Amino acid sequence: MRKRILTATSKSTLRIEPAWLDLDNLATVEVTSENKDHPVESALLLSGMGGWRAAQPGSQIIRLLFDQPRKIKRIWLIFEETEIARTQEFVLRWSSDLGNSFREIVRQQWNFSEPDAIREAEDYLVDLSNVTVLELEIIPDKDGGDAQASLESLRVA
Repeated sequence: MRKRILTATSKSTLRIEPAWLDLDNLATVEVTSENKDHPVESALLLSGMGGWRAAQPGSQIIRLLFDQPRKIKRIWLIFEETEIARTQEFVLRWSSDLGNSFREIVRQQWNFSEPDAIREAEDYLVDLSNVTVLELEIIPDKDGGDAQASLESLRVA
């Protein structure tokens, strides 16, 4: 039997990172719009930086179509807004029948305002089986302003 004695220090530094899915090799992404300087890959790939930005205002969808049905245990989202105070809403949903029907995971609103509320991080522990499509809809401004949707990061495990 292998054994280790954990001290208070070793317990607090022990972090288990989830095995994030390699979306580049496991899924096709569909997106309603993207700014050429901030493509959707920047938010989805583990090596991505800079996040995704829509090319125009209004509601936007990012849809992951998995090559094979997947079991999903965790979904992690990060949104950032440093320019426009606004109320954003997003809806996260999934499908097990290639998008013919969807089940909602969460519908969330967030008020962005500088300097204290510029970053929204959401970490959802889920138990989803046979996921063929994961869809994120972003309504960037509930008041109908000209804000453009953005997403810093989307990770799935």
